[in-house]
Amino acid sequence: MAEAEPRGESRENSMRKMQSCNRDLEKLLEEMEKITVRAAWMSYNMVTIYTNPDLANSMKHLESAFLRCKEQLGRRWQEVLKE
Repeated sequence: MAEAEPRGESRENSMRKMQSCNRDLEKLLEEMEKITVRAAWMSYNMVTIYTNPDLANSMKHLESAFLRCKEQLGRRWQEVLKE
């Protein structure tokens, strides 16, 4: 007849499993909180842009200026590296 685990070891295994489960749940909750915050900011930005079309145009202008600046910096960096 096989011997059953002593009660102390069984209890320790159960505690370890519960602690592991708690850690996993905490990680999942943190990820859910991050996703919720991102969704809230996206909604806020959409409402802001929808209610103020000039803001959308300004954002497009700012984005194109950023891309031009980034391209220019890339070219100048290449020139510096060649020298």
